[in-house]
Amino acid sequence: MREALFKKHNLDKWQEFEEDALNVNPDILSERFIALTDDLAYARTFYPDSPTTKYLNGLTSSLFSKIYANKREKANRFFTFWKIELPFLFYQSQKQLLFSFIIFTISALIGAVSVAYDDSFARLILGNEYVEMTLENVEKGDPLAVYGNQDEISMFFLITINNIRVSFITFVMGIFFSVGTGYFLVFNGIMVGVFQYFCYQHGFLETSLLTIWLHGTLEISSIVIAGCAGLVMGNSLLFPKTFTRLESFKKGAKQGLKIIIGLVPLFITAGFIESFLTRKHLSLIPSMMIILPSALFIIWYFVVYPIQLNRFSNEKFIKNSL
Repeated sequence: MREALFKKHNLDKWQEFEEDALNVNPDILSERFIALTDDLAYARTFYPDSPTTKYLNGLTSSLFSKIYANKREKANRFFTFWKIELPFLFYQSQKQLLFSFIIFTISALIGAVSVAYDDSFARLILGNEYVEMTLENVEKGDPLAVYGNQDEISMFFLITINNIRVSFITFVMGIFFSVGTGYFLVFNGIMVGVFQYFCYQHGFLETSLLTIWLHGTLEISSIVIAGCAGLVMGNSLLFPKTFTRLESFKKGAKQGLKIIIGLVPLFITAGFIESFLTRKHLSLIPSMMIILPSALFIIWYFVVYPIQLNRFSNEKFIKNSL
């Protein structure tokens, strides 16, 4: 059967499955899952690299995650959210996560280059008061003394709440067709680039990297991931696909909110590290023992594990359809 004919015969059914996935009972969901595995197996056999196969793969993965979550929901909904539901959501949002990372990284480079060509740019972005305070601390031999100015407990709550606020704003601004989220990614990226080059200019880049990135690995990653959430919601307005624009927006907003909820452990951990460890000015090895595992966790959980989970579900689909 030609792909166009195969798609014509089944498209209405697939769209119905996609639109009603959140509203049907588990028995109907299981029946639809079996029907989709048959269609996916056929498509993978005769049209392995086609958009139809990719679409069916995503739709079947989505139903698989919902069935798995429904089976375990009463026993351990909390556990399945982070083990199954959220990783599947990140697999479906790979492009948005990549775009968020690219926007942030390019913005950081722009910030660094801007300071390299114009010293006053650092004052414009970081503020005169902060720059003067940091320069005074450099003269005293402790350029990052600002991290020791508050007691640990108060600092922990203030930092954690601020991280949640910044990430939530980054997400919510996606309602402006992703432009608002893009603006916050650019602004925060420029700030990071400006600050790091400012540290380089005044001779404490290594100190800043070992100190700030203790908590910054998780904190900055959270901003990028919050940007992904905002782009998911914004793109749902721009590209509604088979849904009405309102239904697409509701779906995108719900997905984005789940991503923000999934960041809560990162907010808490980053706040704890910044409040209790960053001020201690750890040496190279202890610092790297925190920075590297943090970076590896971010890469594994938000990129590698979702791909592995999707591959596992595909293998299960094929096995069930044989």
